[in-house]
Amino acid sequence: MIRQDFSRIDPKRRSTLDHKKRQFANPTYQKVDYPYRLNFYSTPPTAEITLEQFEQWAIDRLRILAELESCSFRNKTPAETAAHIRPLLDKYLPLSSNTSGSSNLDAERQKDHYSHFILRLAFSSTDDLRRRFARVESSLFRLRFQHDDARERQGFVESLNFDWEVVPEAEKRELAESLLASTPGVRRLEEESWFKLDWERVPELVESRRVFLRRGKAYVPVREQQSMVLGEFVARLEKGLELTSRALPRLDEDDRLTPILAHLSKNFSTPTDFSDFSSQVPGAAINAGSIDRLSTHFPLCMRNLHMTLRRNNHLKHFGRLQYTLFLKGLGLTLEDCLTFWRQGFKNITDDVFNKEYRYNVRHAYGDVGGDSNRRGRGYSPFSCQKILTEHPPGPGEAHGCPYRHFSVDNLTTLLQTTGVNDRDVLKGVKDDVGAKRYHIACNRVFEWAHSAEIKRVKEDGTWGPAELDTIVHPNTYFRRSHALKNLGSANRAKGEEMDVAQG
Repeated sequence: MIRQDFSRIDPKRRSTLDHKKRQFANPTYQKVDYPYRLNFYSTPPTAEITLEQFEQWAIDRLRILAELESCSFRNKTPAETAAHIRPLLDKYLPLSSNTSGSSNLDAERQKDHYSHFILRLAFSSTDDLRRRFARVESSLFRLRFQHDDARERQGFVESLNFDWEVVPEAEKRELAESLLASTPGVRRLEEESWFKLDWERVPELVESRRVFLRRGKAYVPVREQQSMVLGEFVARLEKGLELTSRALPRLDEDDRLTPILAHLSKNFSTPTDFSDFSSQVPGAAINAGSIDRLSTHFPLCMRNLHMTLRRNNHLKHFGRLQYTLFLKGLGLTLEDCLTFWRQGFKNITDDVFNKEYRYNVRHAYGDVGGDSNRRGRGYSPFSCQKILTEHPPGPGEAHGCPYRHFSVDNLTTLLQTTGVNDRDVLKGVKDDVGAKRYHIACNRVFEWAHSAEIKRVKEDGTWGPAELDTIVHPNTYFRRSHALKNLGSANRAKGEEMDVAQG
């Protein structure tokens, strides 16, 4: 008999091989060189990184992009935006120039390269995400381009080999009057050179009337090189996002990556604050009896829950869970939390409270439940993103985000009840809510309520942009509000701690 080799694949069936075994089997490259600080992100990376790097690098870049978008929504000037973003860039996404002498150049540039493509993959699914991603990435590129080393920046531009046509001398003399009139500060043709390219490639210059247009061409002075480079960056990025969106349905992603990418795209609307809120707030005595006094520092969502509890002596399940975890994040102990809820539910007996409500509070703190719940110390306080996207409130419920879940009239009434009466602030909140910028509306109210304190810490230099970045977590709102309203007390408490330590 003839021995059959069952491991051999029939030639007619070879096309049915699992594509995952062939895809990227022979990558074009593995290691990318980064000769310049700036990057047009033309070449996708294929080298391996860990799953932890994949997630953390994307999160760090998302923090920067969210802050850039927040600065845009608040109409900050380019100088104010740069002053706010640069300390955050140094912390989350450093990118040193060749002349800095840094030993981490390759690592920094690899993180920048990979994090861009990770977020490009996460934000290519819809037109809205693609537009927003392109807008904030171009803002980041502009910021870096403006503050790059001049020699390195010029080398980077020359390496791109743009097909910009230099206007010849004969044409310059022919259009001399028009070129000089459209280029402020230039009095003689010999002082400047011009490029000629399609006007669609420099819409920023056309909109501000800083170039001469003729027969579909824009005559751009060399001094406006930044706008030309930025236009090329945006055009290539938009094309890359479009190609990525077309490829998404054909991608068979690893199951470990799919939830990460989905989480990142959700967090682009309101980023998640990944801080740990398990410790006490400095200078704040937090116990069951101090919550009423401290509630003046609560964000509107928690202020509404507290007022509803005091008014009705009751909160429904999701309201209790949201508020309990917030109080837990403040540093309220389990015993004090149980005392707080028992005192708040005045219309029921001890037996009813112990039977229907006590266990849920203990479970949220990780005091009861399965091993994983106890090891994990229960649930974490809800971030703004979680409050906005999960469990919308129904009739009779008070949880959720008032900026999203309240009507404009009810929201205005609630804000006025809490002392927000400034017409400009209320109008700004209405505009933010209409544009679905809920966390920006909340930050607008915070900045108005603490305007004097914020001005003070900025002037004396005790707080920098990192301490005043956009608030995306209710517990961050409380901590920052309490610290600003108790600046003198916080300093005294810090001094006493130092005295004790030295003694």
